[in-house]
Amino acid sequence: MPATVRQKRRWPKIIAWVVTAIIVLDLIGGAVFFQIAFVRSHKNFIRQHPIRRTDRLYKEEVWFRDSPKQHWVMRAANGRDRLVADYIPATHRTDKTALICHGFMNRKETMGAYATMFHKMGYNVLLPDARAHGQSTGKLIGYGWPERNDQRLWIKRIIKHNGQDSRIVMFGVSMGGATTMMTSGLHLPSQVKCFVEDCGYSSVLGELSYEAQARYHLPAFLTVQFETAMSLYNRALNGFFLRQASSTAALHHNYRPMLFIHGASDTFVPTRMVYQNYHATRGPRELWIVPGAKHASSYQTQPSQYQRHVQRFVSRYVH
Repeated sequence: MPATVRQKRRWPKIIAWVVTAIIVLDLIGGAVFFQIAFVRSHKNFIRQHPIRRTDRLYKEEVWFRDSPKQHWVMRAANGRDRLVADYIPATHRTDKTALICHGFMNRKETMGAYATMFHKMGYNVLLPDARAHGQSTGKLIGYGWPERNDQRLWIKRIIKHNGQDSRIVMFGVSMGGATTMMTSGLHLPSQVKCFVEDCGYSSVLGELSYEAQARYHLPAFLTVQFETAMSLYNRALNGFFLRQASSTAALHHNYRPMLFIHGASDTFVPTRMVYQNYHATRGPRELWIVPGAKHASSYQTQPSQYQRHVQRFVSRYVH
């Protein structure tokens, strides 16, 4: 057989091997990043610090830590996971409640300063642990998308506890901010009056893509390939494709007031994302970019101004 004929016959095999190798690489890469991003485990890039006397919000954190709390338990919207929350009634009986959502790989206790802020404003406060976080059960993190259905159940629980005259503000930071925006796109009871989101991302896919390139320095084409495999894993195990989970898309269905807060020096959820979210919402809106603030640090950076912005905004809609 002539050499040229043998070489022509080899090419289909070589192409098949190359295609197979690319598919296998994509599946392995997607599995690795799915494990890092979605599976409940210790994350080296998330650091939590104990309360320190030098913290600008030390008094607020200590007040929350030492406050007596009611323990609320509920079944998640998926019917499997057990959700746990802390509830602190206001000093004087009121129908105003703040529902507070924590960030990625945090827990309800890390939101103590925010809970103190709302409690001093005269609110009851409810702080749930999201699925796969804190005391709540679950193995997979949903970045706010499946959790938005859990938040709607917590809202109904608040109304059941405090009555039909309840007036609810939903507040969240980072993943909690995205959860707040995603929840705003659902059909919600009229008792939800407004939202405050702090440094939430515009979409899960956008945030994961940004982190893959910023943290792991992956080239854009490889990021896209891994994302496709990761999205398939997530659909099979977590119930949704990554492109579905969008704060921006959810905000197109929100007509309630929302305050957007973002640090000007945020490099974890890039500041540019807040503009996409701000322009997407349909209801009354306000935007505050905090000079010098890094990710989830706006309150610590400017405590007095932060409290004033939040209180002024919510007071317009919670009378």
